[in-house]
Amino acid sequence: MKIAVTGANGHVGVNLCRTLIEHGHEVTALVHTRDAFIRDIPVKRVKGDILNKDSLREFLSGQEICYHLAACISIRGDTGGMVRRINVDGTLNMVETARDSGVTRFIHFSSIHAFNQHPTNQPLHEERDLVTDTGFAYDRSKAQGERIVKAAANDGFDAFILSPTAIIGPADPEPSLTGKALLELYNKQIPVLVPGGYDWVDVRDVADAAVRSISLGRKGEKYLLSGTWASLVDLSGMISRVTGKQTVRTVIPLWVARAGLPFITLYSWLTGGDPLYTTESLHIISEGNKQILNNKARRELNFHTRELETTVRDIFEWFTQHGYIKPYKS
Repeated sequence: MKIAVTGANGHVGVNLCRTLIEHGHEVTALVHTRDAFIRDIPVKRVKGDILNKDSLREFLSGQEICYHLAACISIRGDTGGMVRRINVDGTLNMVETARDSGVTRFIHFSSIHAFNQHPTNQPLHEERDLVTDTGFAYDRSKAQGERIVKAAANDGFDAFILSPTAIIGPADPEPSLTGKALLELYNKQIPVLVPGGYDWVDVRDVADAAVRSISLGRKGEKYLLSGTWASLVDLSGMISRVTGKQTVRTVIPLWVARAGLPFITLYSWLTGGDPLYTTESLHIISEGNKQILNNKARRELNFHTRELETTVRDIFEWFTQHGYIKPYKS
């Protein structure tokens, strides 16, 4: 099949493109500013921008399936408005242009962040309410993107939504925010941990489910692609076990971390680097739901997940093979 992919140069995009090619599909990737990570993948590249409908018409011409992965991820608000423009306006452009171009199936990648995490003592499934206007900028934008896709499906367009949790695993060439966090834990650039954790899912399992969804996904539906909840302490311990290197295990109270936010923010501003953590990242770790159900995806998409420690081992082997860290074992 002829398949178009936005966000192909990202963590999920690279893995999805490879998996689609392995299944014999013809893939066209939308290239905005970079294509470094898909240069060795046999895909057609079309220069374009999801905020420019003219370029999208060229990109989607003759395509049967469209995966929309492109997004602006932020844990620092929406200064400048780019989060909303990319995740909301860009999604609307993609839906409208795909429909006008004759695309027969539109698969939208959303995020667990689009859901209201509370109540955290109850399982989170596809029917959980989306965040409201009181949520963080990124969360609001992903929720609004979902509403756009859902409205199009209700109007007859064959579109549905995949909602993964925190994605880790090889290949992660940029690396992603989660990949950077793993490397920082390994390199002890994160000096202390905070209570809490998150649900982690292997990027390869997500890509496999996404490919199966071509034939198995149902119009207007949403599928949660979750993996395994693990605390930061658990994750750090896994890194230590698979690499043999001692990693940070010290945990400080959340109130201490929150008290340090002004200093962390000032330091990052003075140095021009990314902050060690933000209000949003602390909220994600401390307030995320521990019971994110993937029953529907398992039942309808044959979604399955591998052991989290296997994923951690594989990503560190990949980091080592590709020069992100020095070899840690013979």
